[in-house]
Amino acid sequence: MESRTFHVLEFPKILGALSGFAVSEPGASSCLEIRPLTTFKEVCTAGVLFEQATAWVGESGFKLRPFPEMDVIFPHLESDKAVLDQDALFALKVILEMAKTARESLERFEEREWDTLTETLFAYAWPQKTVSGIGRCLDVEGQIKDESSPDLLAVRQEIRSIHQRCTKRVKDFIIQQNMSSAMQDEFMTVSSDRYVLPIKANYKNKTKGIIHDYSQTGETCYFEPMFLVETNNRLQELKREEREEEYKVLLYLTGLIRSEFQEVYGAYQGLVSLDVLMAKVELAQSYNGRTIQVVENGTPKLIKARHPLLALTDDSVQPLSIELLEGQKAMIVSGGNAGGKTVCLKTVGLIGLMTFAGLPVPAAEGSRLPFWSEIFVIMGDEQSLEENVSTFTAQIQYLKRVWDLVGSQSLFILDEFGAGTDPTQGAALAQAVIDSLVERETTTFTATHFPALKAYAMSKESVRAASVLFDPGTKRPLFKLAYDQVGASIALDVAKEHGLPLEILSRAEKYLLLDGSDTTSVLDRLNAMAVKKEDELDAIEKERGKIEQKRVKLEANFEKKRTKLLADIQNSAQDVVKQWQANKIGRKETRKKLAQVRMQIEEIGTERKKAPAFSFADIVPGKKVSYLAWNKTGTVLEINAKKKQAKVDINGVAMWVKAEHLGPAGKTQKTTSKGLKATASTPDDLVVEVDLRGNRSDVAISELERAIDRALLKSAGKLEIVHGRGTGALRREVHEFLKYYPAVEKFSLAPEDRGGDGMTEVKLK
Repeated sequence: MESRTFHVLEFPKILGALSGFAVSEPGASSCLEIRPLTTFKEVCTAGVLFEQATAWVGESGFKLRPFPEMDVIFPHLESDKAVLDQDALFALKVILEMAKTARESLERFEEREWDTLTETLFAYAWPQKTVSGIGRCLDVEGQIKDESSPDLLAVRQEIRSIHQRCTKRVKDFIIQQNMSSAMQDEFMTVSSDRYVLPIKANYKNKTKGIIHDYSQTGETCYFEPMFLVETNNRLQELKREEREEEYKVLLYLTGLIRSEFQEVYGAYQGLVSLDVLMAKVELAQSYNGRTIQVVENGTPKLIKARHPLLALTDDSVQPLSIELLEGQKAMIVSGGNAGGKTVCLKTVGLIGLMTFAGLPVPAAEGSRLPFWSEIFVIMGDEQSLEENVSTFTAQIQYLKRVWDLVGSQSLFILDEFGAGTDPTQGAALAQAVIDSLVERETTTFTATHFPALKAYAMSKESVRAASVLFDPGTKRPLFKLAYDQVGASIALDVAKEHGLPLEILSRAEKYLLLDGSDTTSVLDRLNAMAVKKEDELDAIEKERGKIEQKRVKLEANFEKKRTKLLADIQNSAQDVVKQWQANKIGRKETRKKLAQVRMQIEEIGTERKKAPAFSFADIVPGKKVSYLAWNKTGTVLEINAKKKQAKVDINGVAMWVKAEHLGPAGKTQKTTSKGLKATASTPDDLVVEVDLRGNRSDVAISELERAIDRALLKSAGKLEIVHGRGTGALRREVHEFLKYYPAVEKFSLAPEDRGGDGMTEVKLK
């Protein structure tokens, strides 16, 4: 895409605003280098990336801190002899720590499908050796730690020891020589890596030593007593050894970075990309922007779009809805001067550039653009006095230069094309250009004052006419578009508004009447009708918004009351079941009360559709199903085709359940009418199974008692006890226990096809 297009549509100003939201110098520089992407797939991916980043930042609250620029450092590492200094290593330490924080923040949301974001920012392998090495060798201020190497630790310990000895000897010397009055400062200092005493200049000959320097005033000299000379010489040797050991550490760390160069560079680039991405999020928040849908083929539809640069500086900018209908390839905008025609065209072009560059735009949801690989613009005064080129000539030269590049994936913006020559010929040429662009299926937006071009817009099916509106009373622009009509240029009104002398205006009106081509009154009437229509639509939209808010409020209130009523009914059902379990009411009374509860549920008129019951074609052993009464998921163990039941294992409890009470796995219900109805089903429908085989009699009876307790808690009506045939001893113990258990109504051996004398069926009270 031509750089001229960026300049005319002021795309660099958008990038400048974007860079202002970046927190780092490399991030700001990268913002300024953004350009529209070249393929449809890249544009779609950029949109997904922005949406995922917006969601992540919104949920995590992640903030990026400023980080240093490293663009010069990485090329430096290409040389095998290059060694990074402490400043560069510390900058890299900061960058890697920030990259790690960002990665960990994103990893906390593993359940979210943010794969595009992860792959874009953190596709590189983590440079663990470099991170560990720098963390071990550099402290929080970027200084090399003593523990970086044993030799460095030993050297620094000896330096500290020398300092302690020197401090003691200097104090003793001052006391012995009675030199406290000669001292400018109480303690010794360091000059050129040597310990010296700051003494008054007039005392310099009082004792033997070496003068290294004087203060700026000359009143203080830095004096090295003779007894410190040998110690200072040793200190110089140790300082040289310290520098050598520190260099070894720097060399070691540089080697680590060089061995993981791609990983380290990937972390840096990922951080820069994150800075740019978060700048886009900030840009969107500044004018309530978003990414919009991009389609390979189709017509543009911008809903409540605002010019991005105007939206950045003024929240009250009037939004425009700009749309071509199916089968239309061009729009011709007419109307008064300073009414917003050029702004409309620039809004389309700039939003297009931003969308294809992966930037959020100030437009409402539902907006879309076809993918334009090229955008061409003829706009403004393009004359050049230096090149002896008029505006019209410049337009023709540009059209000639780009004509072979124009195609079905192009947007062409023509602002006042042909205005620099004879109106009749200019209008004819403009019509011919638009015809050719439509034939090439190029999307075209044109602004004009030519009457012939206005008539052309109304007569062509492939072209849509639009007019900028103005107030019928004041003739001031409203910055709104009305479709399928043309507008008056109102040049005389604009001239009057800007103070042109009345005598000139009166003569102009006379000439206009003499010409006989004044259509102002007709177009004024059309404008007034369009303004009235727009006002009515705005009023309808506001009323619709009020109704929608009222509907949402009523639905929320209804849902709240309905939920409370269902909860009350559920509690009533549970109370009935508890009374039955406590033998306070009989089975008939229980069923009667539960039936009343079901009637209450039906009366509240919930509109939820009942989930289809399973058939035996759906239920097979091993299949996961939901038991609606308990709101639990279990596994089918076996089926009984004769009774239309399935044995289901739910958290270790196996029971027979009718197919009509089962649903697909994952479809469990919470407090709903269906859940209540299932809860209120009769206890006879529930069967709990317990397997006692292989247990001693005392253990088996204890297990049986717990199973009966579980069955009663689950409101089960039946219990199936598998004790096996064997010698029959366990069966006799079980039957003896059941005879006297108060919750057992009756029991008997199972039919032969269900286990015979190897299983006992129990009916609970």
